Amino acid sequence: MLLPLLLLLLLLLPLTLFWWQKSRRMGKAWGATLQHSMALRALGWAAAWKQWGLEKSTTHVLQSQEQALHWCLQGPRTTTCPVGEIPDLNSFRNQFPLVWPHLDPHSKTGETDEDLEMPQHPQYSSTPWDSLQVMLLSFNSLKQLYPGALVPGGTARLTLTSPWPCSLPWPLRLLAWACPPGAGAGDPRLLILAALGSRELQVLEAGTATELLDVFSCLGANWKGLVEAVAAGISGFLPPAPARAAELKTELEQGTKGLARRLWPQLQVVVVKDAGGQDVAKAALRSTWCQGLPFFSPAYVAAGGVIGLNLCLKQLKPGYLLLPGPPFVELLPAQGKSQEETPSTLLLGEALLGEEYELVLTNDASLTRCPLGDVVQVIGFYNQCPVVRFVRRLSQSLNVRGEDISEDVFSGALLRAVGLWPGAKLLDYCCAQSGILGSFSDSSAPHYEVFVELRGVRGLSEDHRHKLDHCLQEASPTYKSLRFRGSIGPAQVHLVGQGGFSELRALLSSSPSLMPFSSFPPEMPRILRHKNLIQFLLRRVVS
Repeated sequence: MLLPLLLLLLLLLPLTLFWWQKSRRMGKAWGATLQHSMALRALGWAAAWKQWGLEKSTTHVLQSQEQALHWCLQGPRTTTCPVGEIPDLNSFRNQFPLVWPHLDPHSKTGETDEDLEMPQHPQYSSTPWDSLQVMLLSFNSLKQLYPGALVPGGTARLTLTSPWPCSLPWPLRLLAWACPPGAGAGDPRLLILAALGSRELQVLEAGTATELLDVFSCLGANWKGLVEAVAAGISGFLPPAPARAAELKTELEQGTKGLARRLWPQLQVVVVKDAGGQDVAKAALRSTWCQGLPFFSPAYVAAGGVIGLNLCLKQLKPGYLLLPGPPFVELLPAQGKSQEETPSTLLLGEALLGEEYELVLTNDASLTRCPLGDVVQVIGFYNQCPVVRFVRRLSQSLNVRGEDISEDVFSGALLRAVGLWPGAKLLDYCCAQSGILGSFSDSSAPHYEVFVELRGVRGLSEDHRHKLDHCLQEASPTYKSLRFRGSIGPAQVHLVGQGGFSELRALLSSSPSLMPFSSFPPEMPRILRHKNLIQFLLRRVVS
């Protein structure tokens, strides 16, 4: 796979020399314009090459997965294994059984051990060829869907993390977002100021929708100081712009609805990476700050680094193509797997339309076949490869009496309940099982502790809490039966003050040991398993 990339670079080398010579003759401005134009053309060529590879790999998916397994077996290894005795895929699966991570060691008891060392998902450590493929194809799709979006200086990134799975290779980096001088030290405030200082933005980038929600929440709480900084300027970073500051002040005083398009009238699209737990943040952004703007998610990043390519670019709920690798990915049927002692996995070409599967990743270093906990549903096919939609994370289920309410079921019930609360808009939420709190819980029967951040509501009444309990009973017959018998108490709902969840995410990112798995991808946890995290939110409850 290195040979095509080297050939591409050799073809682009004469173009680069041509750009350099022309820029010296025509001046800096014209030279930059010419370089940008040629980079756009080179992007088209590189994307066409990757598209050809995509067609080939997805048309012959079995051969592609065999090749992915071969790469995996030839990769760096931290364990000894007789790889020479593995003639085919079935032999590999027989020799290396599935190894489950301990998703939730306290799901039955609700208790926790503060000193528990949480397990890590396996990470694929070889060269991320699928990342480069996703990057080039998605960047080219962005250029085609939103003409003019890639103009020089037309993109601003509002977070320190990127929505793209990897960087554009040289010499295509001219098309990507360029970090403003002075913002490389990791100060998010400088990124916001750089974006506010420009009126001509075409594209807003953020690592995930949750991170972008935090940025807009910060902007809403601190906009006066930011506007003053734009007016005064920052030496060596941002020139004084009193006229722009006055314009920003006028728009920010008018509220949050449609704010992004009012601050940047030429804005075309918001680019964020999709990952677990992002739907609530996307809905909040679409209904307020980013109203009227399309979202572009180039890829879905599952646990362990598995990447899905977005093929439904303009849909509210896009579908993602599972690439045949590397890495080597299998599918574990989500229904009925608990009845089998040794469940059988499927290859990508064996998936069935409408069925749900848990993703299984083989780590190339240890050759561990590990179910990742990410459940997807097959919604279509691209050639022979499944196109999937993310459904839920198995690690984010609630279970105090064996009811096992999944992430998607609870999220749907909560959204329906919030829809019944007049004027309320859900911004974020987390849950916990009452057994973790012990004496801190004020109910004798085990129940859920639900923490929500809302707009349009200053306090919660018993009627609000009753409606959530009613929606949960409608969503889960098992929960309804247990509530009727008194085995489960009503959910306790707490309103968290503005910025509480942003502070929680900052705490999680600074304390990796508190996360149940690796910080890649940047998942938003919905179920809190540590008492200190729950107490952290309790201290920020306002109702």
